[in-house]
Order: sequence, then C-alpha cells, then structure tokens
Amino acid sequence: MFKSLLNEFKKFAMRGNVIDMAVGIIIGAAFGKIVDSLVKDIIMPPIGLLLGKVDFSNMYFVLKDGAVPAPYASLTAAQAAGAVTMNIGMFINAVISFLIVAFAVFLLIKGINELQAKIDAKEEKQEETKTKECPYCCSVIPVKAVKCPNCTADLEENKKAPK
Repeated sequence: MFKSLLNEFKKFAMRGNVIDMAVGIIIGAAFGKIVDSLVKDIIMPPIGLLLGKVDFSNMYFVLKDGAVPAPYASLTAAQAAGAVTMNIGMFINAVISFLIVAFAVFLLIKGINELQAKIDAKEEKQEETKTKECPYCCSVIPVKAVKCPNCTADLEENKKAPK
C-alpha cells in the first residue's frame, strides 16, 4: 500500500505543472527579496528624506509599555524592552512593496501580451498569403490552386502558359 502511494505521489510530483509551479514559487521568493531591498534601500530613504527624515520602518505606536517604560529610541529598542507595538511603518513598507510587485507583474504581462499580439498578427499575415478565396464559391483555397477543390471551377489567373 505504501509503495503504491509513493508511486502515485511520484507521478503527481513529476508532472510538468507541479514542477513549473515550484520554479515559479522559487523565482517569486527571490523576486520578493529584490523588491524588498528596492523598497527598503532605494525607494524609502528618499521618501523619508522628503518627509523630514522619517524612517518608515521605525514608525510605530506603543500599545503597552515593556519592562522599561516609553519613550523608546527605535522599534528594535521597544521590542527588546518587551513593549507591545503597532508597527505602522512596517505596514507602509509592505504596501509599497506590494504596489511595486503588482506594477512589475503588470508590465511583464503587458509586454508578453504585446509580444503575443505581434506573433499572432505575423502568423495571420503568413496564413493570408498562403490562401485565397475562390471567386465562385467563396471557400478558402491555397494560393497556388488552379482548380477549386470545392466547386471544381477553373481559376484562370493561376494557369501558367507553357514555355
């Protein structure tokens, strides 16, 4: 029983969709770290500077003092003292990270859709040059056809004069 269950799991795990999903999750986690660094290290410092040297990661409210009473120099100090805090700055950073990721995914999907539209248009154009419409029965036939396979009409324009 255990062996059949193991074989069934092996078939499931080796399916293409599961592997694709695993790769997507791994790449997504790595992309998340890049976006997190982008927000914390590149975007937030100038925004904090514009807002009067505010560091969003240290924006918090003390809900209950810890062993050492407030005020605390930083969020880390408040947490080390055992204070209960509402971390508004961390939430703001998370929202900005989400918006950046959502925008990046939007741009990626937009680019893929535009590329797919170009490919589809090219394929459609190639298909149009390979076929034509029979002037008698209006069916789609190959460009090189000299006789319509549907209505058996002679297509004079493709008959070549013997050399």
